[in-house]
Amino acid sequence: MKSPFRYFKTSPEIIRLAVMMYVRFPLSLRNVEDLLHERGIDISHETIRFWWNRFGPLFASEIRKKRAAVYRRWPQWRWHLDEVFVRINGETFYLWRAVDHEGEVLESYVTKKRDRKAALMFLRKAMKQYGRPKVIVTDRLRSYRAAMTIIGNSERQKTGRWLNNRGENSHQPFRRRERAMAKFRSAKSLQKFAALHASIHNHFNQERHLYRREIFKENRNNALAAWRHLAA
Repeated sequence: MKSPFRYFKTSPEIIRLAVMMYVRFPLSLRNVEDLLHERGIDISHETIRFWWNRFGPLFASEIRKKRAAVYRRWPQWRWHLDEVFVRINGETFYLWRAVDHEGEVLESYVTKKRDRKAALMFLRKAMKQYGRPKVIVTDRLRSYRAAMTIIGNSERQKTGRWLNNRGENSHQPFRRRERAMAKFRSAKSLQKFAALHASIHNHFNQERHLYRREIFKENRNNALAAWRHLAA
């Protein structure tokens, strides 16, 4: 396999660092440029833009493949589905998101409408990648019930007050990142960044509130070491 960095003079370590800083943290392109300049790395913000567009999907795809392979080994317990609106050039689009019972984002999908067809496409895409869960928690949007009736698992749906807090809270990291980016210009760019951000957020989200400090530091070091070997 040929290296994707073979035509670039900059070292892969710097490219990975720039992509991680921009996607993972709520920083602008110029913020990342200034932080790298402080470390003695002189590049422009347009170079960082090119890097995350070129290598971001490559890194996210490798992370997603490894996690999907692990998920398919065992039956899924519970999914949380939720959708949030995003304004692009005065138009409203909907970002659908599926997360598991631990809060890990499984799938992100952008549509223009919030009807049965959109919900059906979103569910089929998620189930093709990760299989069928035993329970699906949603809000009271009728599109979920209609889509799940077609699929044949409407009896697995659960709705109720506060049941879907896990799905609703999953939008918060993306919303913080969206404000730093000063919104999106097209649905295509929204879909690309939402999928990329979800994969990288999953990779570095160590749920520090569940572990002792020693275990958290070990998990964080392992995640960083794995990141440094992506596309190697």
